[in-house]
Amino acid sequence: MSSTNFPPNISTADKVILFDGVCKLCNIWSNFIIKHDHQHVFKLCSVQSKEGEKILKHFGLSTEVYESMLYVEGKQCYQQSDAFFQVIAKLGNPWKLACIFVIIPKPIRNWLYDRIALNRYRLFGKYDVCLLPTADHEARYLNEK
Repeated sequence: MSSTNFPPNISTADKVILFDGVCKLCNIWSNFIIKHDHQHVFKLCSVQSKEGEKILKHFGLSTEVYESMLYVEGKQCYQQSDAFFQVIAKLGNPWKLACIFVIIPKPIRNWLYDRIALNRYRLFGKYDVCLLPTADHEARYLNEK
């Protein structure tokens, strides 16, 4: 999904991963990004944050129900398996080798993605509140500009 304007707090070079901050699986994913994004390509943003809500509204997405991780690069927004493959490809080797699975037809990839995403709280658990980044990771999160 694309927009004619940049989302709030995002510029041309920004690559932002929006995730559900109360989802334990999503927090594992965010920590994986922090650990393996050695070039600091990505910024992270919880959908529950003010910045996250503004981005969701910009793309006409729900601010109440979060069914997919989102990846925003400039004006472009990717969801479901497309978001996953966009991110994993930019992490470099060996992680980008997982992009071989992009050969699976998109409807099947997204169906598989949805099985995990829609059951993530039941499968992995949920925090009562959105976790805040630790001080050493705070620079990795999107903030209002």
